[in-house]
Amino acid sequence: MSELSISELREKDADELKQDLTDLQKELVQERGQIEVGGFADNPGRLGEMKKTIARIKTVLNERQ
Repeated sequence: MSELSISELREKDADELKQDLTDLQKELVQERGQIEVGGFADNPGRLGEMKKTIARIKTVLNERQ
């Protein structure tokens, strides 16, 4: 999943956002696990991008509550 802008996220409904959130969190855990066992990230900048997108999704979900 590529980095999504806040306006793109606001266009999605809550179910889509929750699914994107779980997918990104799983992907982030896998990347961190790979690094932890002595491997290296294919794209180190991707970790920061995933964390920022997760934060954006959480922000949009909290705005709707």
